[in-house]
Amino acid sequence: MDYFKALQELLLMERTEDKAAYMALVRSSSVSDRRAAGLAWYPVAIRGSEPGRGDYLILEVERTTHRDIPHQLRFGVSALFFSNHNPEEHHVEGVISYLGGDRLKITLKEEELPDWASDGKLGIDLLFDDNSYDEMLQALRRAAALVEDSRKGRLVRVLTGAEEALWDEAAHGAHGAAAAGPRPGASGAQPAAAAGLNPSQQAAVQQILSAQDLAIVHGPPGTGKTTTLVHAIKALLERDAQKILVTAPSNTAVDLLSERLSEAGISVLRLGNPARVSERLGALTLDSRMATHPSVRDIRQLKRRAVEFRDMAHKYKRQFGKAERDQRKALLDEARKIMKDVENMERYILEDLMAKTQVVAATLVGAAHYMIRDLHFGTAVIDEAGQALEPGCWIPALKADRLVLAGDHLQLPPVIKSEEAARRGLGETLMEKCVARHPQAVTLLEEQYRMHEVIMGYSSRVFYENRVRAHPLVAGRLLPGQSPLAFIDTAGCGFEERQEGNALGNPEEAAFLFKHLSRLAGELDPAAFPSIAVISPYRLQVQLLKEQLDHSPDLTPFAAYITINTIDGFQGQEKDVVYISLTRSNTDNRIGFLSEIRRMNVAMTRARKRLVVIGDSATLSQTPFYAEFIEYAQTQGEYRSAWEFME
Repeated sequence: MDYFKALQELLLMERTEDKAAYMALVRSSSVSDRRAAGLAWYPVAIRGSEPGRGDYLILEVERTTHRDIPHQLRFGVSALFFSNHNPEEHHVEGVISYLGGDRLKITLKEEELPDWASDGKLGIDLLFDDNSYDEMLQALRRAAALVEDSRKGRLVRVLTGAEEALWDEAAHGAHGAAAAGPRPGASGAQPAAAAGLNPSQQAAVQQILSAQDLAIVHGPPGTGKTTTLVHAIKALLERDAQKILVTAPSNTAVDLLSERLSEAGISVLRLGNPARVSERLGALTLDSRMATHPSVRDIRQLKRRAVEFRDMAHKYKRQFGKAERDQRKALLDEARKIMKDVENMERYILEDLMAKTQVVAATLVGAAHYMIRDLHFGTAVIDEAGQALEPGCWIPALKADRLVLAGDHLQLPPVIKSEEAARRGLGETLMEKCVARHPQAVTLLEEQYRMHEVIMGYSSRVFYENRVRAHPLVAGRLLPGQSPLAFIDTAGCGFEERQEGNALGNPEEAAFLFKHLSRLAGELDPAAFPSIAVISPYRLQVQLLKEQLDHSPDLTPFAAYITINTIDGFQGQEKDVVYISLTRSNTDNRIGFLSEIRRMNVAMTRARKRLVVIGDSATLSQTPFYAEFIEYAQTQGEYRSAWEFME
C-alpha cells in the first residue's frame, strides 16, 4: 500500500539523518565527552555475571563516579562493553536488559568474559538505536500486508481512513448525551467507573466503551486526561475481562499511567525499566515480579550449577590437548542443557505472570518485547499520542482490535531530526490524522483543574474554540496581591538577541527577568513561597538564565523553589508561577522557533496562579498569535513596559 511505503521512505530518511548525527558526535568525542552527553557510563565496575539465554552472558555493572550526569541508556538498546586501555579492539556488543539507579545488566554476545575485562578502565557506550527503527519498519510492513485481510485488517483500514470507525449504537448514543450533559428528568446514569468525573470526562469514558475500533481522547492542559484513561481502562476490564496494552512514546509517560493504574487496584506489568526509580514502580516491573515468584529459587540453583560447569570448562581455556577439549566440550554442553531447563522454567513463570496481569505497560517500541510479541489484546492505549511518531504507533496498534489515542496534538509535536522527512509529513502524527479522518471519534476534555481562568483563556480561544474552561476551584486562584497574567514589553530597551553559532540568547532580557523575579519575591510571604518555573524556547537563553540565578543573592534563600528549563523540557509539569523569556529581539522581526505556536501553548499553560511573559512587542507583534496575545494581556491582565522597572 502506497500509504505505508511512503511512511517507510520517510522513516528511512529519518534513520539516516539520526545515525549520521550520532556517528559524527561519537567520532569526534572522547569518553568523557560521551559521558557528559549522556551516551556513556565510565568508569564502571563489574558486580556479577550469570548465564543468559543461549550462549550469551549477562553482565551486571555499576557506574562508580559521575552518577549525577543524566544519561540516555535504557532497557532494550544496543550498547558496547569496552576497556579504555584499548577501546578499538577491546569491546563486546550487547543489549541492555535491565537498568535501575546506577546499575545495569548487559546481555553480551559472548559466553564468557574476555580477558581484558579484569584490567580495569571499563565502560558502557550507547550504540545507535537501530533496534527501534527496525521494529517500526517491521510494523509498517506488517500493517501494509494486513490491509487486504477482511478481518485482521479492519483497524488498519480505519486508521488510514479507508473505512469509517464504528460504535455500539446504544452506547454511542449515551456518549452524545454525556457530552451534552444530563437531560432534564434523566437519571444521568454513568458507568460505575466514571463516578466523580465531569461530563466531558464521562463522555470520553463512554466513547471508549462504545468504540468498536477507535476512540480519541483530546486532553488539553490540566483537563485530567490520565484520570479519564484510568477510569476507562478500569471500566473496560470490568466489562470485557480482556488484557489491555498501555503504551506511550516516553518512559516517563508510561510510568505515570502505570503508577496511577496500580493505585486504582489494577494488576499492571511494566515491561522495560522505569525512568523514575521508585519502590511502587519497581514492584511492577517484569524483573521484580519474576524475582518474587515462588519458582525463582529453583532457577537460581540451576543457574549456579550452570556457572559451576562453565567455570570448570574455562580452566581448560589455554590447554589444547584432545582430552582437555573433550572435557571442556562436555562441561559446556552440560551448562547449556541446564540453561535450557532454566529457559523452560522462565517461560512457565512468564506465562503464570501474564495470566495474573490485567494491563501490560510499555513504550511504543517496548510493545515489541519478546514476552508479548505474539500476544493479541482487546484494546491498546497510546497515551501522549500527540507526541508519538506515527511508525512507532503501529507497533501497539497491530496488537489489538480497538485503539484508544489520548493526548493533545495542539501541544508539542514529535522531535524529527530530518528536516526533509518532517517537511514531507513525518511530523504529522497518527492522532492528528485520525482527528481529521474520524472527528466523530474525538472527545474533547473541556474542564481544566490547573490554572486561573485568565491564564487559560487565551489558549482556550486560539487552540480549543473557547471550549475549555476552568473548574471553579482554580478559576480564581491567585498569588496574594498579584494579577494572574502579565506581559512585560522590552521594546525600545536595547535588549538585542545575540547569536553564538546556531544558538540564540538575550543576556539583557535574562538579567531583567531576574530583577523582576527578585522584586516579586520581595512581595511574597517567605513562609509560603510559591513554586516558580523560568522557561525559554532557547537552550542558550536557559543557560544564561541559570547563570543569572547564580548571581541573584535576593533569590538564594528560594533557589530550591525555582526551576529553569526549556519549554520542551518542562512539558507535562506545572508551577504556581511561570516566567517565559521569549528572547527574540531584532530589527528584521524574525521569530524563528517562536513561530511554532504549539510550543507556546505548552509554555503558557504551565502556570497555576501567575504567568509572566517577557518579550519585545516590536519583534513579536508582526505575528498575529503574539499580537493578539499582547492585546489579550492588556484587556485581561497587565501590560507593562520594562522601562517601568528600570532603576
